[in-house]
Amino acid sequence: MKSRFLFSHHYKPIGWVIFVIGFILGIILMLNDYNYPEWEVSVFPLISENDFFSKPAFEWSTNNIADEIASVFMIVGGILVSFSKTKDEDEYISKIRMESLIWATYVNYIILIITILFVFDISFFNVLIFNMFTILLFFMVRFHYELFKLKNVKEDE
Repeated sequence: MKSRFLFSHHYKPIGWVIFVIGFILGIILMLNDYNYPEWEVSVFPLISENDFFSKPAFEWSTNNIADEIASVFMIVGGILVSFSKTKDEDEYISKIRMESLIWATYVNYIILIITILFVFDISFFNVLIFNMFTILLFFMVRFHYELFKLKNVKEDE
């Protein structure tokens, strides 16, 4: 079975490096209340932060882009890790990939529903930030765990 939408297996190590760099930068930002490192640059926001309806949205402003870089790195790295072929991609691994993606989606949205019901204010905003990455993280953990189990079963035979 040919997988049209998967990257070559050569992208997986690159994805891990990008993901880990984004993860470490994100942890540093969280520990420093999103202030350090300070990479202030001029940006062109599509939506203005203050006075959404009265202030023009398309206006240059300055912003610390460290959190955007960390987010993009985690997402791009996570996609490369999650959706790169294995060296011996076959139909069973495709089945594991599909089941892991479905499982990660269910777990992600169950956690989101629980937090919608029981988490409020700025804590809920933090949950939404984490929720951007959890579906990729849950998928990566479960898919690689299932591959690990499959490898152990093959070695035992």
